[in-house]
Amino acid sequence: MAPRASWEGALAIGKLTCPVALFAAVSTSERIALHLINRATGNRVHRHYVDSETGEDVPRDDQVKGYETKNGEIVLLDPEEIAAAVPDSDKRLTVSAFIRCGEIDDVYLDRPYYLGPAAPEAEEAFTLIRESLAQQKVAALARTVLFRRVRTLLIRAHDGILIATTLNFDDEVRASQDAFREIPDHPLPQEMLDLAAHIIETKKGHFDPSSFEDRYEAALAALVEAKLKGRKPTPPPSPAEAKIVSLMDALRQSAGATKTGTPAPARRKKPGSRSRPPHGRRKAG
Repeated sequence: MAPRASWEGALAIGKLTCPVALFAAVSTSERIALHLINRATGNRVHRHYVDSETGEDVPRDDQVKGYETKNGEIVLLDPEEIAAAVPDSDKRLTVSAFIRCGEIDDVYLDRPYYLGPAAPEAEEAFTLIRESLAQQKVAALARTVLFRRVRTLLIRAHDGILIATTLNFDDEVRASQDAFREIPDHPLPQEMLDLAAHIIETKKGHFDPSSFEDRYEAALAALVEAKLKGRKPTPPPSPAEAKIVSLMDALRQSAGATKTGTPAPARRKKPGSRSRPPHGRRKAG
């Protein structure tokens, strides 16, 4: 069955418009859901709301949203007032600029969507947009009202499709200096860097998301299966207690566990020999 679109509208680039639809690229619907159960009856427990001061139940009709100020004053907001304050969606994903794909910091990336044509007659315009972004190696910045919020999306071509990712607002992203302010610089000996480079070199691989396993989800599935079959759940093995060693000793032990052993010292170039660029280095564009 074809996935259900999360949003439908038109991608607008100047005078060019293309009917498009957003499809959620990430879903958690297949995760194991645990419910709150009454142990005595085996029935599910439902949540209800009570007044924080009186402890009495609050009927649904008396439940309204509110904002608490710094002075403790409560401002009540009716649903109609909130709806009137939120900008209406014109169902247009309007492109404001094209930027280089690597120009956006990853911390601004929020939620990914697949962007596709919303009708057969839009396929030609969609293909033109997709191929143009891919050939020019740029991404489009577009804005629309998405789920009652004004959102900016980064639209980029990837493996023959378009991915539209909502972006975090600047005031939502914390400054990196706040996390690293207390970490001083540590001068490192070259031997440490050589050993670390050797470990990285011997463990190079490729990104394969199919090899990643949600161990928590797998453990829950095994626990539920064991309970259904009346078996006693098998606890996972406890991790071995790690011995505290110095950073240099840890690097040497890690390097010694690899197949190639400790890296040999760098060879000096012979006079007149031509140097080749390292494998995989990109050409300056």
